[in-house]
Amino acid sequence: MVSYKLLTPEDVYFSGGSGSVEEPLEEPVEEKPANSPLLEKKTVCSASTSFIALGAFLLVVCVVWVIGTVFWLRSPSGQFPHRPPSPASGSASASTVVSAPSREGLACSGVPENWRFDCYPEKVVVTRELCEARNCCFIQVSSGKKPIKDGVPWCFYPPNFPTYWLDALNDTDLGFTAQLKKSEKTYYPKDVETIQLDVLYETDSRLRVKITDPSYPRFEVPISVPNATQKASSPLYTVEFSKKPFGLIVKRTSTGTVIINTTVAPVFYADQFLQLSTSLPTRYVYGLGEHRSTFLHDIEWNTLTMWARDVAPMEKTNLYGVHPFYLGMEQGGSAHGVFLLNSNAMDVVLQPAPAITWRTIGGILDIYIFLGPDPSSVIQQYLQVVGSPAMPPYWALGYHLCRWGYNSSDNTWEMVRTMRKYGIPQDVQWNDIDYMDRSMDFTMDPQNFATLPEMVKDLHSHGQKYVMILDPGISSTQQPGTYWPYDDGLKRGIFINDSSGQTLIGKVWPGLTAFPDFSSQETHRWWYDNLQRFHDKVQFDGLWIDMNEPSNFLDGSLKGCPSNDLENPPYTPGKNSGCKTSVHYNMHSLYGLLEAKASSSALKMILGKRPFVISRSTFPSQGLYSGHWLGDNRSQWTDLYTSISMLTFNILGIPLIGADICGFGGTTTEEMCVRWTQLGAFYPFTRNHNSINEKDPSAFSPSARTAMQEALLLRYSLFPLLYTLFHHAHLEGHTVARPLLFEFPNDEKTYSIDRQFLWGRSLLVTPVLDPGVSYVVGYFPKALWYDFFTVSSNGTVKLQAPLDKINVHLREGAVIPTQRPNTTLWVSSGQPLHLICSLTDEGTAAGDLFWDDGETIDTYETDQYAYIVFHVAKVIVPQGFVIDVWFNTEIILSQWSFSSDFVYSSSLDRSL
Repeated sequence: MVSYKLLTPEDVYFSGGSGSVEEPLEEPVEEKPANSPLLEKKTVCSASTSFIALGAFLLVVCVVWVIGTVFWLRSPSGQFPHRPPSPASGSASASTVVSAPSREGLACSGVPENWRFDCYPEKVVVTRELCEARNCCFIQVSSGKKPIKDGVPWCFYPPNFPTYWLDALNDTDLGFTAQLKKSEKTYYPKDVETIQLDVLYETDSRLRVKITDPSYPRFEVPISVPNATQKASSPLYTVEFSKKPFGLIVKRTSTGTVIINTTVAPVFYADQFLQLSTSLPTRYVYGLGEHRSTFLHDIEWNTLTMWARDVAPMEKTNLYGVHPFYLGMEQGGSAHGVFLLNSNAMDVVLQPAPAITWRTIGGILDIYIFLGPDPSSVIQQYLQVVGSPAMPPYWALGYHLCRWGYNSSDNTWEMVRTMRKYGIPQDVQWNDIDYMDRSMDFTMDPQNFATLPEMVKDLHSHGQKYVMILDPGISSTQQPGTYWPYDDGLKRGIFINDSSGQTLIGKVWPGLTAFPDFSSQETHRWWYDNLQRFHDKVQFDGLWIDMNEPSNFLDGSLKGCPSNDLENPPYTPGKNSGCKTSVHYNMHSLYGLLEAKASSSALKMILGKRPFVISRSTFPSQGLYSGHWLGDNRSQWTDLYTSISMLTFNILGIPLIGADICGFGGTTTEEMCVRWTQLGAFYPFTRNHNSINEKDPSAFSPSARTAMQEALLLRYSLFPLLYTLFHHAHLEGHTVARPLLFEFPNDEKTYSIDRQFLWGRSLLVTPVLDPGVSYVVGYFPKALWYDFFTVSSNGTVKLQAPLDKINVHLREGAVIPTQRPNTTLWVSSGQPLHLICSLTDEGTAAGDLFWDDGETIDTYETDQYAYIVFHVAKVIVPQGFVIDVWFNTEIILSQWSFSSDFVYSSSLDRSL
């Protein structure tokens, strides 16, 4: 789609690295009174008999005008390469119904389909009358068919649709500030006619753009972000401004690539409708969680709704978490990221121009742009804003086992004994909601789970840990004085209120419930008190917080939902659900984050160790407080494949991520469970969680148990590598499970790969994701790749994969620390450490190891660790021989004592 107006030098301000800017020109447009009505009705884009009746003179004038317009539309963009491509001339395609060639009609038909931005996003069948009432273009794309939800919009903005203009642009200490004004209201109520733009050059690689209402404070997301104190001196970006219509264009200085260009569609800023569209420099877009999809997003009219929601994973719907951040790969291998810091319900629309539209119903437009230039740097820069993930305790990286439906502590205990009997590694045992008394938090079933405290003591005596589930809904139906969590919560006023100021009562597993308001510090203290009281009975080691979107089985509350603007916004994004009361209208998608923050803080105080929290609902900065699992998946091969979407959560700053191995719902098969365990052994967070009466790893044949045991022992042997990767994630914002494109950004074939992934930069995992096969096809980017005793070629390779094998390869140039595995990480950690070297052709390799006691808080920050760097240099390895290697080892020791032995392994044989 072309810009609303051809940009001229008088209408564009340029800012380079020095930050200089021309004085803004005086705006000649006359401002209408503040009480001006909505857009005046304009001429409809259709033929009329009166047009035919016009005289020959008017006909000649019209023809001349048409020729001039076509010439203008076909003219090159000249000095403004950020503009979308001009539309092709000529008539519309055969499948398109067009209006008669009035002035408005011709402008509409000249907008290419890919550049049409939806003027009627409400979920209705759009008619010509509805569309033209908004003064928008109506072109029926598929004659005789109803508009589909996600497709080329029939109703779209014309090039001259009124929007904001830039009234003044002034220098600030960090960049620029300006007022944006409009003289015509839009069709959404409570339109804001004057808004403020702040462009902040925060760092050389980070630009922040805030658009706010200067006359009225609006909700802003209450997470801690860095505040720059001085303007970037050598930014990787250049910013340009279009005056009328207002537009912001951000380019990569080194290549001229346009990262964003907002001139492609009008900006909206109403009380409950904010919208910003921008062109994209790429079709390769990642992130934008939480949705079940391929790792690479489809941009063919793909609407991704952002609103935390309790629903089993399914395609094309919003799930448990909200992450309005995307990573884009540019031509040539550079990468950038864009983050909208907004927690209100929103739709994010990807269209094949390529372009993206952010559409939200509250808050402000607070946008961060990260320039990378490589994908890993983009993620590091994003995490500098939202926070790098916490370092997990060592046992969190072991194998976890859980079931909804053990039904008793004795059954749970017997499961643990069976795992020990078969020698299957296990570090953590969990219980789902069935351990509670009538599903009430901070209780345990006095009959069926009477031996739970003894079971937990037995776990601890074997170096194992215990994790329990908690839901936020607190039962409200008990007699006063019989349920302390509710009674004390009422006394302390920590529950969410409804619009009348009374405690909001919903319904979850225990029945009618109240919901703690985790945005209050008093609620954090109440949460800690209840956890401490329960820990005095059951010595749990970690928390699983579930149902925290928050989930509610009622439509709003016991009273229903009030009838007001918050309950009935003019636009409702996607598959929205839940009651939006007052503050909750803004805070809903933050609920899981705030509960995780309260849980992490409480565990630190109770245990005096690193907290372990796994949360279902997530929001940016979640990695500071918890990990995540991918929800109630199913025992299906499709779910096995889509679980590799854990790559998305690694780029969203939550590396402690995994799916329910073998599937939660439905009955798994032996083959599927073996393949899933092999893949799950390489999830950063590895848990088998199944539903009532389903199978656990010990229930299968001896050969299947052996295959699963070997996969888990392989993971345990690689624990030193995995632990070191988490250290780098915590310290530097690196990914743990890593897409191939991060290491090979110049190889475009890696951009869509989500059936393979890396641990760090060197360990390539190629799982079997289909039934009934004994091989798997993997792609090996240009490098030397080793398996145990052979080298793999570059390119696509068919790998043998019998049921007892998962293909794992090492990239050249790596030194991988390993350890002799055992059935728990506590036992394994006392075993000798080994080093595996995968040498380059020049005989070089490098690697590192981070080591500490595995549970003390902030060991790196307090210098209680050891960090060892390994180098192998100038070692000649004749083909077909295995020789010992020599190491140059740099050891950084802190106060903590390093006691394990090293065994320098032989290098891998490179013969075919």
